[in-house]
Amino acid sequence: MGHATTHADLGTSNIQLPAFALGFRNVAIALAVIGLGGGAAIGYTGMFGTDGHHFWRAYMIAFLFALTPCLGGLFFVFVQHLTRAGWSVAVRRPAEALAANLRWVWILFLPFAVLWFMGKANLLWVWADMESLKANNEAEYHIVHAKEAFLNPTFFWIRAAVYFAVWAMLASFYFGGSVRQDASGDISISERMQKWSGPAAILFGLTTTFAAFDWIMSISPAWFSTMFGVYFFCGCATAGFSAMILITVRLRSLGLLKGIVTAEHFQDMGKLLFAFGMVFWAYIGFSQYMLIWYANIPEETGWFLARQLGGWAPVSWALLFGHFVIPFVAVMSKWQKRRTLVLAAAAVWMLCFHYVDLYWLIMPEIPHDIGTFKTYGEISAKYADTPSHFGNPVNFLLAIGALAAVAAGTLGTLSRVSLVPKQDPRLAESIRFENQ
Repeated sequence: MGHATTHADLGTSNIQLPAFALGFRNVAIALAVIGLGGGAAIGYTGMFGTDGHHFWRAYMIAFLFALTPCLGGLFFVFVQHLTRAGWSVAVRRPAEALAANLRWVWILFLPFAVLWFMGKANLLWVWADMESLKANNEAEYHIVHAKEAFLNPTFFWIRAAVYFAVWAMLASFYFGGSVRQDASGDISISERMQKWSGPAAILFGLTTTFAAFDWIMSISPAWFSTMFGVYFFCGCATAGFSAMILITVRLRSLGLLKGIVTAEHFQDMGKLLFAFGMVFWAYIGFSQYMLIWYANIPEETGWFLARQLGGWAPVSWALLFGHFVIPFVAVMSKWQKRRTLVLAAAAVWMLCFHYVDLYWLIMPEIPHDIGTFKTYGEISAKYADTPSHFGNPVNFLLAIGALAAVAAGTLGTLSRVSLVPKQDPRLAESIRFENQ
């Protein structure tokens, strides 16, 4: 293992989750049941003015709020193998545990299959009922009709099955290999994971991009953006790095990973959150907005117009400052990234605004008559009272429930394995790591 690891405590008491920590998993399971069950009850009874359109959009937001940290964890894992990074070995296991949820998270997608079976999928995806779309919005119908080779139920569900199968396969490959190496110390396992990290990156990029097209962009099927897949990836990275930081900080607060995870590792995790969650997210978001606004094509600009009307304008401004400006300034300094309390607060903040981002992407509805107005002032005046419904309890119940389910799965995984890849050949390098 090398000289450095002989001085690191790799005993059970330092790298194994204590039994009492399973109590946190039980709390998470309870929150999942209460959140998802309570949200479903509100949606079914129509409390707080919740109708079918709102409920199913809220559930899609919640599902993605749970899925994205897992995809972000998977991204972190295969990128470390792709680049043969040494610094990250000490903090890789939380990311592997997050990614391991991809083996079962498809269960949270099953309600959409039930919705489709009931013949009500057009509550979320209007293209699921083309006849109804034609009757209600003929202009949009003609645009969407040209996309029917892609937007049809059979192909939609085949693609969804492929996404979940690929994610589960990649998660099992990397998590399973890492755990087997804990027992055997076989260096060839690391070599195998490095060898397949290139194909894994391609599969990850394709599946996350098309999942974003299918599940989010097709909610407004006349709209399109070739940058949308990258924007969704930024959300996955934001959620994944935030969750990794929170897990690692919590483990250190329990007295674990002493002498293994240091301020050097926190600084680099903070760099990743800063780079992907703040800077790259803002760059892609601005680029998408600027190009669409400059082109001034009605099918494209209507999507952004809907997010500037009435109650959606404050949400858009909050997203700009909350997802970029404020955290950018707060954690720009390396010293802030090295303070676990500050970094944990930043991670919580970014998770909250990641939820706002998903809400902003999914919940607004584009007015059918948006292309009939001559000036922005006319449309702004007509839809000045458009509510965002952000404070509706169903939004938070479903989000907390779905995220708690993933938290329970992550804790369950961590309870069965060591908290570091204890026989990874680069662990010694990771423990010695210092930022330059």
